Amino acid sequence: MAVFRCLCLCVMFLSCLSDFFLLCAAFMLSTQLNYLAEQNEVAPNCVCLVKRSVTNVLKDGRPVVIILDMEVVKPADQVGGKIGDPTPYVEGEQVLYCTAKGIIWLYVLWLCNVGHLVPSHNFPAGGRMLYTEFRIQNKPMSAPNTPSGTSKVVPIASLNPYQSKWTVRARVTNKSAIRTWSNSRGDGKLFSMEIVDESGEIRVTGFNQEVDKFYSLIEQGKVYYISKGSLKIANKQFTSLKNDYEMTLNGDSSIIPCDDSQDVPMVQCDFVFIADLEARDKDAIVDVIGVCKSVEDVTRITTKNSREVSKRNIQLMDMSGKTIQVTMWGKEAETFDGTGQPILAIKGARLSDFGGRSLSTLYSSTLMINPDMPEAYKLRGWYDKEGHALDGQSMTEMRGGGGSGPTNWKTLADVKNEHLGHGDKADYFTCVGTIVYMRKENCLYQACSSKDCNKKVVDQQNGMYRCEKCDKEFPDFKYRLMLSANIADFSDNQWVTCFQDSAETLLGQKADYIGQLKDSNEAAFDEIFQHANFNTFVFRNRVKLETYNDESRIKVTVVEAKPVDHKEYSKRLIMNIRKTAAQ
Repeated sequence: MAVFRCLCLCVMFLSCLSDFFLLCAAFMLSTQLNYLAEQNEVAPNCVCLVKRSVTNVLKDGRPVVIILDMEVVKPADQVGGKIGDPTPYVEGEQVLYCTAKGIIWLYVLWLCNVGHLVPSHNFPAGGRMLYTEFRIQNKPMSAPNTPSGTSKVVPIASLNPYQSKWTVRARVTNKSAIRTWSNSRGDGKLFSMEIVDESGEIRVTGFNQEVDKFYSLIEQGKVYYISKGSLKIANKQFTSLKNDYEMTLNGDSSIIPCDDSQDVPMVQCDFVFIADLEARDKDAIVDVIGVCKSVEDVTRITTKNSREVSKRNIQLMDMSGKTIQVTMWGKEAETFDGTGQPILAIKGARLSDFGGRSLSTLYSSTLMINPDMPEAYKLRGWYDKEGHALDGQSMTEMRGGGGSGPTNWKTLADVKNEHLGHGDKADYFTCVGTIVYMRKENCLYQACSSKDCNKKVVDQQNGMYRCEKCDKEFPDFKYRLMLSANIADFSDNQWVTCFQDSAETLLGQKADYIGQLKDSNEAAFDEIFQHANFNTFVFRNRVKLETYNDESRIKVTVVEAKPVDHKEYSKRLIMNIRKTAAQ
């Protein structure tokens, strides 16, 4: 079957396409066009413009045309029925197509009837004659040859498990590190990569021997001929790529470098505006691009399986005027340089509802700093011209659309007047507050000495301390802080609860040292609290209405406390003064 290389008007009949004269059922949409069917834009009798397609042959010899680019030019409800009286296409007969004059005639015919296309069998007989007069034979265009001994190149969009011989020519857009595992069935290792061509993208995974064979060969950004992999239904839990299938390398697989790579795209992204993330489901995998508005320092945390990893939070802002917190992990967190407020594009970030809406990079995510793409240039121009003057509205530290500023700044009076925390989810706000009073009583407790457990232990009075959570006894314990403090600003005051990290920041000492003083030097212990009073900090808080013993009250928990950066704080105040003056 010939491949459509010209623009032609077609009518969609379920799985069939007609050009008014011939009817063929061997058509299917490529993965990137699935949205046309999902949104019911492609329906029986709609008029479509097929711009790019390619022909593939299934194992049983049947040809199928994969549509790579198509535009719906007239919806089905505006057509009024089937156009013309097409006859079925028969394989082996002479395949004829319109010349330029024939195409122009059909296009004029469509324009003349754009408001009322000719339905059913009333297609003018003269049209068929003119079409027949100018049709010519057109042979299929062959795909480019691969290295000697391999099959013809096919587009990624046409791959499916029912094919046996294929080769794709694609660019590696993301290559993971080697991961290892060990369980009752033995040890193993794997790596994955993402490849793209002009038709689509797909995830490729290699295990054990394939890791040894291919990992060192593959370079991110290079183009390769890849053949004889196994195809299966994609596990969407591990990939964000818009492909129904994923590829697994095996002993017969071949990966050969390709020198001719100019026409192979670099990466395919479907960027989502930060403002639109509110409507997306939790744990959705999305592509985002924005200006790195602020960067936090790298921290080290311990995971549940006792593994230490690096973590860094950044604030990303785009042209929607919204900001969102993005958490980076591992090597990317350690090496990321946010100086100069670069443009950051992330392909395959996971959306969370932590603190409203936030994003986190994954093992499979691709991070691009100042990428060479139109979206990045447009965003940079907008930010340099006007975006830099905006505070932005945070999606992370607020619920819904309330609040303003990248950290949802509030006075303590605002928190009460706006009834923050009374909704289904907790609210988050940031304020500048001064410590008025801190309760020393019950501010410390003896916690389990296990690395990942902070449960309160019971003194067995025999030199051992029992943790009910771990169901074990230990010869020692660690001190943990749980501090109640009253903070105030010019508008009001508020009781807040501070746990370990934030409490240590306010007191200026570690919990273990404070605990030792409490047991041995009460005067020095009291002095620490005296020195902490009337110090001013920036508090990031979580506020939620809680019910205890049938009594409801607002509980404010300090998520983070840090010293005031007076330079940045002054800038924010000056900006607010200017906004107020302008109003």
